[in-house]
Amino acid sequence: MISAIVLIKAEVSRIPEAAREIAQIKGISEVHSVTGDTDIIAVARVPRHEDFHDVIADQLNKVPGVLETSTHIAFRTYSDAELDAGFALGLDD
Repeated sequence: MISAIVLIKAEVSRIPEAAREIAQIKGISEVHSVTGDTDIIAVARVPRHEDFHDVIADQLNKVPGVLETSTHIAFRTYSDAELDAGFALGLDD
C-alpha cells in the first residue's frame, strides 16, 4: 500500500462533521483533528498512486467544509514492529 498524509484546512464550524465524513471515505485509514495551521490530518492508503485521485481529489476535497488540502505522499512508512525488527541484533530477550 502507498500512504499519503493529507493536511486539511476546514471551516471551523464544520470540523467535526467534515472529519466524520472524511473518515467514511474508502482509502482513508485515519483522521485526526489537530491544532496549528491545519485543522484535520487524514492518512490515505491506496494500492496505486492513481487511486489517490479518486480518494483525495474526487471525494475528500468535495466534503462540505473542506477549504484546502495539501497532500504529502510517503516514501516509506515505519511502524513500531518494523523499527524493532530493523534494529534487532538477533538476540533473544
